[in-house]
Amino acid sequence: MGVVAKRSSMTFYSGSDDHYSHRVRIVLAEKGVAVDIIEVGEDSRPAELADLNPYNSVPTLLDRDLVLYESKVMMEYLDERFPHPPLLPVYPVARAQSRLWMHRVEREWCPLVETIVSGSKKDAERARKELRESIVGISPIFEDMPYFMSEEFSLVDCCMAPLLWRLPALGIELPEKQIKPLMGYMERLFSREAFKASLTETEREMRT
Repeated sequence: MGVVAKRSSMTFYSGSDDHYSHRVRIVLAEKGVAVDIIEVGEDSRPAELADLNPYNSVPTLLDRDLVLYESKVMMEYLDERFPHPPLLPVYPVARAQSRLWMHRVEREWCPLVETIVSGSKKDAERARKELRESIVGISPIFEDMPYFMSEEFSLVDCCMAPLLWRLPALGIELPEKQIKPLMGYMERLFSREAFKASLTETEREMRT
C-alpha cells in the first residue's frame, strides 16, 4: 500500500499491523507526502533494512540520506519537513503539552498493548482490564474539545487512532452508552480521509 503511486525519494518500511507504523502512515497521509511504502512482515524483512536500521525494526523512514527508526521522531520530522497542515501547535507551551501527551500514551498504554499481544494469559487479562479502564476514564475530555485536548487534529491524535482502532482485535469491548464523548472522538478520527488512506488490508480486517 502506498499513499501515492509515483516514485519518491522517501521510503517507509512499515509493519502491516504495527501501531507504531500506523501512526506514521497517518501523518504521511495527512500531509499528502509522496512516499514508497514497503510492508514488512515478521518473517520477511528486506535485506537492506538491517543495513539501514541497527535494530532491523519497523517503522523505518528513509529520506535521501536520512534514516529514522523511532516513530515520534519520524512524526515530528515529517511535521517540520512538510509544514502544511501543521500537526503540532505553534506556541511552545502547547507544543510541549502535546509532546507530553504523546509520551504518556507511549509510557502508559503502549506497554499494555504489547502485554495483551505477547504476554501470558494472566498478564494479558490484567493489561486488557487496565487499558479498558484507562480508555473509559478519558472519555469526559472529549465533551469540550473535538480532538485530544485540542480543537485541531494533531500528532497526539495520530498516536491515539491506531490504538483505538485495534481495541476489538485486542479483545477490549467498550461500554458505548457510558462513553458517548469518546465514541464521538473515535468516529471523528476514523472518518478522516487520511485515516482511511493509512489503513493496510490487515488493519481493515481488524474491524470487519
